[in-house]
Amino acid sequence: MRILTTTGGAPHSDSAIRLAAYLAETTGASIVLLTIIKTESTRVQAEAILTRATALLASTIEVQRKVRLGQPAGQIVREAREGNYDLLILGERVHHGLTRHILAPTAERVLEQMPCPVLIARGQARPLKRLLLCESGRDPSLLNRFMSQLKPLLVAADALTLLHVMSQMAAGPGVPGWELRADAEELMEEHTPEGRLLEGDLKRLKQLGMHLEARVRHGLVVQEILEEARTGDYDLVVIGAHQRKGWERVLLDDLAQAIVDHADRPILVV
Repeated sequence: MRILTTTGGAPHSDSAIRLAAYLAETTGASIVLLTIIKTESTRVQAEAILTRATALLASTIEVQRKVRLGQPAGQIVREAREGNYDLLILGERVHHGLTRHILAPTAERVLEQMPCPVLIARGQARPLKRLLLCESGRDPSLLNRFMSQLKPLLVAADALTLLHVMSQMAAGPGVPGWELRADAEELMEEHTPEGRLLEGDLKRLKQLGMHLEARVRHGLVVQEILEEARTGDYDLVVIGAHQRKGWERVLLDDLAQAIVDHADRPILVV
């Protein structure tokens, strides 16, 4: 697995580097440390930033250092695409007041283009042992995408909770009322579409030997995912996102963007 992480020398960048270091140590991944400069006159300072960042990594980790010239978001996306990375880890500057969880412009612009799965590092870096994977029911399933792109990260975890939110606003016509109140076990026993999705995911994950749980919450999707993430004290929240292309501006789904903006812990967008 190849990980790209960026640094500008600030504390929030250190959180991303430490998270990358943990993943490298547990999965055997290699790391590329990238910093962006606006003019060649600052290259010496950039090299000093990379030297300091490298010191945060264990000597056993395979690391490469890169400097790119240009606008930060554009250069990060370009490097991620050209380097064929499996994962991009971004630090996030701490905000206060009403905007404390809103993404900084660089991270937001990178996410809009999603060159590969993106992990937003929030708070102090800690082992990613308890994962919350938020299945929407879209095809291909989030678990399929996660396993095909980032299985080493999944294998390194100890426990995983599959979450599906049953929203009355999103329910199609003819959905029985009991389904909008049922828990995961009831949905699986009755073989509803959501129950089959969760049951299939659990079956695929069983081979990994981790603690597994399926949960269903009822209400507004963003609110329920954020509440589950907070009360369950997960180390990482995993969500999926589809992008609009063509004449539409490339965006994350509105729901995915809202979750990314307001989550209070590391969040992985696949």
